[in-house]
Amino acid sequence: MSDEATAAQGRSDQSASAYSWYALGVLVVVYILNFIDRQILSILAVDIKRDLGLTDGQLGFLGGAAFAVFYALFGVPLGRLADRWHRVRLLTIGLVLWSTMTAFSGLARNYLTLSLARMGVGVGEATASPTAYSLISDYFPARQRGTALAIYSSGLYIGGGVSLLIGAKISKVWDAAYPAGGLGGLVGWQAAFLAVGLPGVLLAAWVASLREPERLPDREAGQHHPLRDFFVDLSMLLPPFTLLHAMKRGAMAVMINLAMAAAMIALALVMIRLTGNVPQWSAMTFGYYAVFSWAATLRRHDPATFQLIWGTPAFICTALGYGLVSLGAYALAFWSAPYAETVLKLPKDELAFVLGGSGALSGFLGVIFGGRMSDWLRGRNPSGRILVVMFGILAPIIPIWVGFTTDSPALFYAMNFLAGMFAATALGAAAATTQDLVLPRMRGTATASFFLATTLVGLAIGPYMVGQISDLTGSMRIGVLSLIGVAPISLALLIYAYRALPKAESTIAERARIAAGTAA
Repeated sequence: MSDEATAAQGRSDQSASAYSWYALGVLVVVYILNFIDRQILSILAVDIKRDLGLTDGQLGFLGGAAFAVFYALFGVPLGRLADRWHRVRLLTIGLVLWSTMTAFSGLARNYLTLSLARMGVGVGEATASPTAYSLISDYFPARQRGTALAIYSSGLYIGGGVSLLIGAKISKVWDAAYPAGGLGGLVGWQAAFLAVGLPGVLLAAWVASLREPERLPDREAGQHHPLRDFFVDLSMLLPPFTLLHAMKRGAMAVMINLAMAAAMIALALVMIRLTGNVPQWSAMTFGYYAVFSWAATLRRHDPATFQLIWGTPAFICTALGYGLVSLGAYALAFWSAPYAETVLKLPKDELAFVLGGSGALSGFLGVIFGGRMSDWLRGRNPSGRILVVMFGILAPIIPIWVGFTTDSPALFYAMNFLAGMFAATALGAAAATTQDLVLPRMRGTATASFFLATTLVGLAIGPYMVGQISDLTGSMRIGVLSLIGVAPISLALLIYAYRALPKAESTIAERARIAAGTAA
């Protein structure tokens, strides 16, 4: 067993310190703000659609791929940077960036400028979870990691719920005070972006005060400064640098890279012809091609990390299986408020209060219960956490069907609460599973890879899919109900992960050693 694996095993019987719990609390606050900035677009969507003249498909792009592609792609080199650099410093820089770009969203005057601001938010927020997951995995022993990651993940649901309350209130108060527009002609939804973005710059000082936990030296890290390696990693994702990296691996690698690029462009052209949405499919094509190029280059640069992530079917199936859970969760989080406002004709104040409060509570209860249950099952079955992820994809089906076919506001609210709570149980279990399948030095990269699935599969597709189907059918109800169709695919992936996980986890050090030795 490697020194890393031995040290990790030695810490597994210890309990987390009081400072670890304090640091976790700070990280939860950051994640709450992270999701306020990310999800506030939902409650403002109807006003933005009206003022900027957008379609549901364009709204889905703003709430999905415009953010998700850049979040996912920058998360890859930033995840690697978190493995090799000062994580607290990296998180502080990211917090300042995404808060600033959220404020800039409030200055947007058209679809293009708002899209660019959302892309900037995605780049900044890409620092959050790779650094936080890595910090938490060092602050907490393995037996408490599922619970700790679940508590951290509760910030997702609290932030998402609070964003509805804050966005609706600020927008209403501003528009009432300035019916013709305030300073510079700003309207309510623009004021809301400014109001939630600027406090993050102040919060950054608190985050910077956290202590960086000690970790083992990375003997396999390069000799260059981590920031230099970050730009090298980033170049693995960006054309035409992707071809330069492929050339270093030989003519066959170049041909495969070009073939993948051609296939992705052809698919994008077909989808653009079918849907008419150029930004969505251009972003998706760029994202998937970039991930392919990065993974191919990672295989050469760090074969051990490649083997334990991309070469481990249990990891891939867990990430993709949960990615489809997140597809439904992100779509519901984005479209529930516009659906209630346009289909059920509910007032913005009411739905913001009920959906915001119930969303925060249901997500918090679900993720905490799911994390505790996953730790309990993990202690009795190496694959026990996967059972919780399966529950997260199957249990919401009935509440979604009932909630989005009823005309009763009370029943809609109740079913929305249940669907959110059931889906939330899966996050801590899936995240902890992927962390368990790699060595400590690979946790940031593993987190970034995990979030490739939750963003490029979940966030990039979910909100857009509902919006596009709504445009095609003329029914937002049909758009939301289409989410049920992903459940069988997710379940099949998770069943495979359940069966493959015990062997994958028991051979981590051996497979990493063999991969590194073969490359040498």
